[in-house]
Amino acid sequence: MGAPAGFPSLPVSLEQPDRYLTFQGIDFEGNMRTVLAHLFRYIDDPAFGNAFWDRFRARLAAAEAGSAALCDRLLLMHSHVYYMVELFEAQDDARALADLKRLEEECF
Repeated sequence: MGAPAGFPSLPVSLEQPDRYLTFQGIDFEGNMRTVLAHLFRYIDDPAFGNAFWDRFRARLAAAEAGSAALCDRLLLMHSHVYYMVELFEAQDDARALADLKRLEEECF
């Protein structure tokens, strides 16, 4: 597959995901799904859930129902990243933090 009309071909073949040049190899859906699974594991528990996370859920449902679902979910998660970090750090959840960092580095 060549470059789109008006754009030069890239001089290198990317073996690693690269959001700055092509977004090639980045699994946006998978990265979001993984982080959301970590998040829901906590906020589904009444001990961690609250009105803030209930509102997040409602906004996520609205984003998923829209025509720009991928972008809207990505933006919503991006705008809540510090709250997710706080929740995952409070639970000392290294795996969730690592997956969130990957989402940040590859997709935001």
